[in-house]
Amino acid sequence: MDYRLGGPADATAIAALFETSFVATFGHLYAAEDLAAFLGQFGPERWAAELADPALVFHIAEHDGRIVGYAKAGPLTLPVEVEGAALELRQLYLLADAQGSGAGQALLDRAMATAATRGAAAVVLSVYVDNHRARRFYERNGFVRVGRYTFMVGNHADEDDLMGRVL
Repeated sequence: MDYRLGGPADATAIAALFETSFVATFGHLYAAEDLAAFLGQFGPERWAAELADPALVFHIAEHDGRIVGYAKAGPLTLPVEVEGAALELRQLYLLADAQGSGAGQALLDRAMATAATRGAAAVVLSVYVDNHRARRFYERNGFVRVGRYTFMVGNHADEDDLMGRVL
């Protein structure tokens, strides 16, 4: 596995990875119109803008030249109060064939290093309450539940746990 920072040229690959991973993990939870409305917000143009935004950092995992995962970190937007500056791990997605490869841990480690470099005192994220695999992963990495958050997919409201880790 190779790791690097992402840039605007990765927008099409990130858009495809995000949609593939999101649908594989969560697609069964939503009505088709809610899923389509949600995914419609994430075209390559939006990804290109985010990848060019200096406030956001994309850590990319590649295998044989193909992007198989990414972690996106940036300023805190979640409704949680933390002491000191915080970085938000906004997304960590892997394709199914990269799960269990160690790429998720490597991407999280890189995001945590970004937080430290940017002077953050904590890292905060949200995770769907029934995504038990992800919750266990974050708990193994020192994250604890710090609140709840409503995450909208179209008109469907999901309940997410807010999790945080002090650096």
